[in-house]
This record gives sequence, C-alpha cells and structure tokens, in this order.
Amino acid sequence: MHTTKPRIIYAGTPEFAVPPLQALIAAEYNIVDIYTQPDRPAGRGRKLMPSPVKQMAMQAGITVRQPTSLNEPQELARMRALNADLMVVAAYGLLLPPAALDATRLGCINIHASLLPRWRGAAPIQRAILAGDTQTGICIMQMEAGLDTGPVYTSTALMIADDETGGSLHDRLALLGAEALISALPGILDGSLMPKPQNETLSTYATKLSKQEARIDWSNTAIEIERQVRAFNPWPVAETRLNGDLLRLWAARALEQTAPGRPGQVFATGRDGIDVVTGAGLLRITRLQAAGKRPISAFDFVNAHDLDGVLLG
Repeated sequence: MHTTKPRIIYAGTPEFAVPPLQALIAAEYNIVDIYTQPDRPAGRGRKLMPSPVKQMAMQAGITVRQPTSLNEPQELARMRALNADLMVVAAYGLLLPPAALDATRLGCINIHASLLPRWRGAAPIQRAILAGDTQTGICIMQMEAGLDTGPVYTSTALMIADDETGGSLHDRLALLGAEALISALPGILDGSLMPKPQNETLSTYATKLSKQEARIDWSNTAIEIERQVRAFNPWPVAETRLNGDLLRLWAARALEQTAPGRPGQVFATGRDGIDVVTGAGLLRITRLQAAGKRPISAFDFVNAHDLDGVLLG
C-alpha cells in the first residue's frame, strides 16, 4: 500500500498567501520547498525585508527559494528534482513558464480571489468592490499558460459587506482560501476531484491598481466615489485636494439626498462627517488624512479646519 505523504511545493509572497501556507503546515502536508519573491526594501530605512511567506517559512523551518525568474534552466532542473506531486500557488507574483507548470506530477493549482471567470488578473479583490459586486469568493484552479484561464476545481462564494474595504475583504478571502485549499486538496491529489472549464464569454479582467486611479473625480456619483474609497483602503487610498494640498479619504459613505452646489463643494459639516456634493448625491466623509498627518475622524478635522463652501479637488 502506498502511504508516502504527497510532496508539495508552495509558491506565494504577500500576506494573502500566509493563511493557506499555515493551513498546509497545520494539516501536516509534506512541503518540500517554498518559493517566494526576493527580499524587497521596505520602511523608512529601506532595509531589505523578507516577504510574509518567507517569514512564515523560516518559522516553520522549511527551505525557501527566491529566484528572480523561473526561466533559468538550473532553477527548473532543481524544481523537477524535488519530485513533487503538486505545486500550490497563491499570489506568488512571478510568471510561471510552461516548464514550471509541468515540473510536478499533477502540475500547479492556484488560489484565486474571485469567482472565475469574473475578475481574472492582478486586483480581483478591489475590482469587485469598485464594480459594486454583491459577492466574490475563492477559486481553486488548475494553472495553464493563460492568465487565470485554467479549469476550476472548486469555487466558494462570499458576500461583500456594505462597508467592505479592500483590506477587510482581502483578509476574509485569505482565510477562505486556506479553507478551500484544505477542502479540495485530497480530491485533487487522488484524482477524484475533476476541474471544470471556465465560461470564456463571462470573463472580466481585473487590471493592476495604480496610484493615478486614487484621484477622486467629484463629477462621479456618490456611490461610485464611496466604492473607490472602500476599494482603495489600505492602498493606494482615495485622494483629493484641499487648497492645493493632498487629502486622503479613508472612509466615506454615499447619501441618497441631493444638494445644490458644484461637484466637490462641501455642503455641510458636523459631528457625523463632511458632506460633499458629487455628480449625483452627497458623499459623507467620515475619516480622512491631511498631508504629513495621521488619519483622523472627520469631526476632529472639522474642528481644526473651516470647510464651509470649500471646493475639493
């Protein structure tokens, strides 16, 4: 009887990839190697910092590989020599060439943070909030050469809360990704769980976030701007200008009422927040940050600034 534990390679880099790795370790899977991106400069001192996945791997005493590319013949040869059964990928951040996808017995599976084929690509979590989606989820998919085009083993849905931020949804999906992985792995490894092809006609693409997108256009509707504020918290953070200086918006909500004034004009201020005219409806800012300062409540900000009738943007 074959009782050898399946040999697994894990590839991931940011915080999103930590809960699935922790779950694999807790379930006592045989992780033969971990791939993560090279250390990057971080913080004010710009010191080289290991990725969250590398930190977790070092705690667990598992070998870590940090190649700048997986196209090098010696790196691919080393990967093949591990004789692994499966490679599990979660937000690794490096392109896996066909030779890497085929370096293990069962290929590579990916933990993807959307309900494929909706939101293929780099920023599915934030794009779902921006689009006003009411649900998203996790897919465990077989990787192939195309970007998130492979067949799906399992998908698990999650409702998006009305006050959901990019950060809160990221954290919930990371935990869900760990659960979905542990649930699907036995069937993937023994061949009893078969992946189903995606419906290409329903695919949408989640482009990478850019800082340019953070600038608020006050002629947009209040609900669109609210989604922008929520989706871009904690990065890149929605922003506008106050008297030419940068102002970051950390929390806001759309109000149904309308008010006279130009888009971007402060209509009212009070204990509950700062109400700003938009292209349709009012946006109530509840938490914000002036340049060089810490984020504070809108009430505290109003106590220090006269905003009546001021035009933002």
